[in-house]
Amino acid sequence: MNYEMTEAQLAKIMEACRPVVAIMLQCGPLRSPQENANAAWAALGKEMGFDHMTVRPTGQGDRFFTATQTPEAVT
Repeated sequence: MNYEMTEAQLAKIMEACRPVVAIMLQCGPLRSPQENANAAWAALGKEMGFDHMTVRPTGQGDRFFTATQTPEAVT
């Protein structure tokens, strides 16, 4: 299925992909940019009703992609 995210949703994905500044304060391990990006895609998938592990670019621009619709989204 084809999807288009908003500019605000794209900004969240791009922010999640940025490197994390590590300040060591004994607060445990930091999440990597990849883990942050995966979490952002998972949240977007839940919001829009697609399986975030199936996202593929369409070549139409940064906001456009295809993904498999989740069964819960089919109503």
